[in-house]
Amino acid sequence: MSLQPTLSEPATAKETMAGVIAHDLRDGEWVEVGANLPVPRAGALLAHLTRGPNMTVMMAMTKAYLRDEPVLDEYEYITDVGAMRWAEAYYQHDVLLSQQRRRAKGVFFCGGVQIDRHGNSNLIGVGKDYRKLDFRGPGPIGTTNATAQSRRWHLITTTHDPRVLVERVDFVSAVGYGDGSDGFRSALGLPNDGPTYIITPLCVFDFDPRTRSARLASVHVGVTVDEVIAATGFEFPVGPEVPATVGPTDEELEILRTRIDRRGSLR
Repeated sequence: MSLQPTLSEPATAKETMAGVIAHDLRDGEWVEVGANLPVPRAGALLAHLTRGPNMTVMMAMTKAYLRDEPVLDEYEYITDVGAMRWAEAYYQHDVLLSQQRRRAKGVFFCGGVQIDRHGNSNLIGVGKDYRKLDFRGPGPIGTTNATAQSRRWHLITTTHDPRVLVERVDFVSAVGYGDGSDGFRSALGLPNDGPTYIITPLCVFDFDPRTRSARLASVHVGVTVDEVIAATGFEFPVGPEVPATVGPTDEELEILRTRIDRRGSLR
């Protein structure tokens, strides 16, 4: 059952995250959206509907043009035929070379059961012994390739606590800045510059270009710096003035609630 949108309510944490994603995306970019990732999906669709008529939006491996669609119903799985109602084209998942060409102008969003201060992501699991994990994740599921091949990529988590945002991940499924040393990515032959942001329900981190460590870029409205520090498992620098995160405008919030997220997944 759909939740009745209430436009007078302020943006939730996930709606704010979607706004951050939308504001970062540029017209003409290739944007891949994972199957069951409501926040990146909402952010990509919001950008497409408001500022990206020439964006290539990939949903469930289908290329779609959605600006004329009044309501964008959700789908759950990468094989869900529901997303194919909007398809202009379908791309085979296993054609690696063609993926590389398309991703050369693309943006990707990578999650993690752990994300560390140097932007490395772990979707493998938590524990000291890979043969007997304390918690098993879904596995890299394509993020290893996508984060290496895309021109730009960001880290996304909808859980901000010290178990997720850690000093060092137990395993690396998507390479960020490694140990933070100079030239780490280029020594591995990785073509892009590494992750740009860590976007969470509390704040946005970017990365210091000298140390390649996460630093606090903004805090969401209603969140304090002390709350972010307490919820983060690694230390990070804090400037004298930390700006508030720029979330969705009133117009963007209406589009989120009436066209993109009628069921209220972000609320």
